[in-house]
Amino acid sequence: MTRHSGSLRKVLAAAIAFVAFGLLAQADSFAAAPQVRTQAPGFYRLMLGSFEITALNDGTIDFPMDQLLLNAKPGEVEAAFKNAYLRLPAETSVNAFLINTATKLILVDTGAGALYGPTLGHLLDNLRAAGYRPEEVDTILLTHLHGDHVGGLSLNGKMAFPNATLYVNQKEVSYWLNESKEAGAPESQQGNFKTARQTMGLYLAANRMKPFTGDTQLFPGVKAVDAPGHSPGHTMYQIESDGQKLLLWGDLIHAAAVQFADPGVAIQWDSDPKQAVATRQQVLADAAKNGYWIAGAHLPYPAFGHVRADGKGYVFIPINYTQNRQVH
Repeated sequence: MTRHSGSLRKVLAAAIAFVAFGLLAQADSFAAAPQVRTQAPGFYRLMLGSFEITALNDGTIDFPMDQLLLNAKPGEVEAAFKNAYLRLPAETSVNAFLINTATKLILVDTGAGALYGPTLGHLLDNLRAAGYRPEEVDTILLTHLHGDHVGGLSLNGKMAFPNATLYVNQKEVSYWLNESKEAGAPESQQGNFKTARQTMGLYLAANRMKPFTGDTQLFPGVKAVDAPGHSPGHTMYQIESDGQKLLLWGDLIHAAAVQFADPGVAIQWDSDPKQAVATRQQVLADAAKNGYWIAGAHLPYPAFGHVRADGKGYVFIPINYTQNRQVH
């Protein structure tokens, strides 16, 4: 009896060791799984009253903000990015916004398309991931005609949004589609003229562009708001539904880590830096005072948030992630 009990204990011990070895081997195999290293699709949705607003990320691009920003104090830019735990050059989001009013499907800006390399040009994929198709978009509102906002209008020489009509400030059209303006423009702007012609030309030929002037009510709940400085006809879009308000402010801010705290800092891409600063100061003051939602083309994705006054500057309060469709 004792001999058999000893043998049984040895068998059980061997079995337990075998199972343990198998579990360890299995754990090792799980640990050896390849890393995925990709993000989830770049869309984020909220309800603004009865309107569905979807932020669409076109990707990110590195900008040498320490070389591009103007009027900053010595060391201010570097210190601001360091304090925000961000590196230079600054990885910067390029965002667009889809508005479903239940009667119209409106896209605000179109991303860079194929203009700037592999880290941008993901808007169409993210649009589809968000549950929509490019041919469903019936209206495109352009904040201005720089390449990272209009590059996505075309794809392989065709209209990327074949059923859409473009709306854009007449000042943008008069400048970027004007050959005499192009001839006298600085070299740094030449690329924008070429891009505007190539991407807008398809829609012009199809009679699918409707310029507007200044502050204009385009559709129920959707208003164009003049915001000059960054470009001649730079435009924001004010969205309102059921008492809630969202301001899509385009390129009002490029470097959140710097320009909220110091709105007087401009960027080399501004056509009129002095005017751009004045517009930014006015819009930030109003957003902080009235507490409505804001979102920007180059704010950290998903870009929705609020503005709070802080001394002589401001602070960006990003949206709190929510699974609820409605936000307040």
